[in-house]
Amino acid sequence: MRKARFGVMLIAAFAASLITASLARAELVIDITQGNIEPMPIAVTDFFADNEATDKIGKQMAAVIRADLERSGLFAPIDPRAYLQQPKDLQVTPVFANWRKIAAQALSTGLVRALGDGQINVQFRLWDVFAEQYLTGIQYTTPPSNWRLTAHLIADEIYKRLTGEQGYFSTRVVYVSESGPADRRIKRLAVMDQDGENHQFLTSGNELVLTPRYSPTQQVLTYLSYFNNRPRVYLYNLDTGQQEILGDFPGMTFAPRFSPSGNQVVMSMAQDGNSEIYVMDLRTREIKRLTNHPGIDTAPSFSPDGTQITFESDRGGRQQIYVMGADGSNVQRISFGSGNYGTPVWSPRGDLIAFTKLTGGKFSIGVMRTDGSQERILTEGFHNEGPTWAPNGRVLMFFRQIPGKNDGRSDKVRLWSIDLTGYNEREVLTPGDGSDPAWSPPYNLNR
Repeated sequence: MRKARFGVMLIAAFAASLITASLARAELVIDITQGNIEPMPIAVTDFFADNEATDKIGKQMAAVIRADLERSGLFAPIDPRAYLQQPKDLQVTPVFANWRKIAAQALSTGLVRALGDGQINVQFRLWDVFAEQYLTGIQYTTPPSNWRLTAHLIADEIYKRLTGEQGYFSTRVVYVSESGPADRRIKRLAVMDQDGENHQFLTSGNELVLTPRYSPTQQVLTYLSYFNNRPRVYLYNLDTGQQEILGDFPGMTFAPRFSPSGNQVVMSMAQDGNSEIYVMDLRTREIKRLTNHPGIDTAPSFSPDGTQITFESDRGGRQQIYVMGADGSNVQRISFGSGNYGTPVWSPRGDLIAFTKLTGGKFSIGVMRTDGSQERILTEGFHNEGPTWAPNGRVLMFFRQIPGKNDGRSDKVRLWSIDLTGYNEREVLTPGDGSDPAWSPPYNLNR
């Protein structure tokens, strides 16, 4: 797994020598609070390189950056065949008139060179074409094998500078990989980059696995598995591959999820036929019951500040979404629309709760304010379920069942993403069927 450490430096010094206006802050910004956004035309050149090996890396990195930006729905990368300047000509100030001719509003340039210690140095710069201004730049020192991650980090920086929001391209996704016939389904944990690359299976498939979730760092997962038909909650360290049994609980256990601090795991457990919400302190392994009601309480999710928990319950007669204090106090229902609501997940920004909704025979993915107001459906279909947030709170991933023949045996289950506008819906490619995705936190450069 990723263990590389990066040297990172803002390229302010040499950028200032390239253009006297480099300290000015241009107004080239995408307003992502609007609904249907016209993608910004952007040129991402190949990285200028000092030898054949780094030239290949430079071309691959540029392709990844273009793909990241295009997939966000906010950018329209221009075909490199239209470029009027080559990478070698862009190591000084660009000829902005050449880029205005092809309607580029922003321009990304850079270089990659080999270092004597076997590492590479990658430099990136972003320009406002119409204002003819330098916007930002970063350089990385890293092993050549980390070229893909470096490209994602650069795409993050472009996204951040032009939208004002954190990027999410350097993240990973854990999910349940599914294969085999419907009556003998094999489910394995799998992890991949957010674009589907660097795919890796984590478990063998000998035991059923469900509901993987990331800790606040990228290193640890929690998930549910069955051993001898008994549910167990596990911790899995992605760096070491070590698994640890968090608990061997009586009855049924569902949907473990970390607190924002990473010191607690909240879950639902069914004892004596009654499902309630519990929290476990990972330091002491002490378990505390948070709800006490004859209804089914399940699918808990912490607010990003750790002070509240949202969950689903049928205590009102049908599945609805509730919010309570992290200690189980002040339980309040927040969903009141028609249909059944489930799988609530608090946004990392703290402003929204995503959910699955069943109404009129269709499963929808939607969002609402944390008080239940301003409910919006983003997508609906035959069976959509299990939303998970990108760490910037602007994109959701979920899984969709696509019906096949009437016998149900040829149904497909795939991962999809959609942004908060509801317009940018895309399949996330996986080797086979996939369900129950969970998005990682952003990559930590200090690891």
